[in-house]
Amino acid sequence: MDILISILLLFGTFFTLVASLGIVRMPDLYTRMHAATKAGTVGICFLLLAVSLSMPEVTVISRVIGTILFLFITAPVAAHLLGKAMQQKGYKIWRNKK
Repeated sequence: MDILISILLLFGTFFTLVASLGIVRMPDLYTRMHAATKAGTVGICFLLLAVSLSMPEVTVISRVIGTILFLFITAPVAAHLLGKAMQQKGYKIWRNKK
């Protein structure tokens, strides 16, 4: 069980690191939102699963499941609404001009 928890913690840390690097390195708002939403949500879910496995109590597991469901529902919707608002404001998609 400790090995599985360690693997989940490593995966969660990796995806969270990728999300933070994506926010810093990506050229425009749309790609930054994609990095933060996809990799960040997956990373946090892996970390929460590790917490639920390390403390196998009904209250902890139920809260982790609720938090994961909340993240999977709200993160894509928030990113979509932010992208739509920026598109309506006239924010241009980054194009590589080589």
